[in-house]
Amino acid sequence: MPRLLAPSKEASAQLPPYSSLPDQAIFTPQTQQQFEQARQALLAASVLGFDTESKPLFSVNQTDTGPHLVQLATPQAAWLLQLDHPQAMALAREVLASTTICKVGFGLDNDKHTLPRKLGVELAHIVDLDRRFKQHGYGSSIGVRAAVALVLGQYFRKSKKTTTSNWAARELSDAQRRYAANDAHAPAMLYAALPAWEAAQPLPAPRKKPRPQGERTAFSGRIST
Repeated sequence: MPRLLAPSKEASAQLPPYSSLPDQAIFTPQTQQQFEQARQALLAASVLGFDTESKPLFSVNQTDTGPHLVQLATPQAAWLLQLDHPQAMALAREVLASTTICKVGFGLDNDKHTLPRKLGVELAHIVDLDRRFKQHGYGSSIGVRAAVALVLGQYFRKSKKTTTSNWAARELSDAQRRYAANDAHAPAMLYAALPAWEAAQPLPAPRKKPRPQGERTAFSGRIST
């Protein structure tokens, strides 16, 4: 099957903006009560959008201590777990090791390597949505921006300045909170919309079966004598 081209950044920018979560639906638990409320909501979910953020490294001599933030979201809300907090670490460990909660996101290969080392547990029931789109003929890493354009018809904008900000900071800025929440919320929204989108996609053309080696074609012409 020929590879399909995902929408470019320029084409995506012509679409309506992504429907982000309101600030009041983004939670960064700090107190015992807030963590208990977050735990109840997260463990009740069957599917969660999932992403992580790490403090960027600007020198080869720096030690990577990330990820520093785990983001989990339903279509209605997002929770930002700062892993320097013991209760956030415990909650992230419980959710990500759960075999009953499907965690969906993009480009999760690095997280599958770094998070078990950070959390001390293996991740379970993780779905990398890049692979779902690859099954439909797109590249191996379509990414959240192009996926949102394809499935939701919206422009998912990512700020480079926020991307490279300090995710290990004790207090996250409003811009960081919105950015991090969106990165988990978008996969949750996409996963909910994928079945309808996939049902509308054309079926791939059947592949021609290779002719067995040594098989001869029938000759229908008449031999003259």
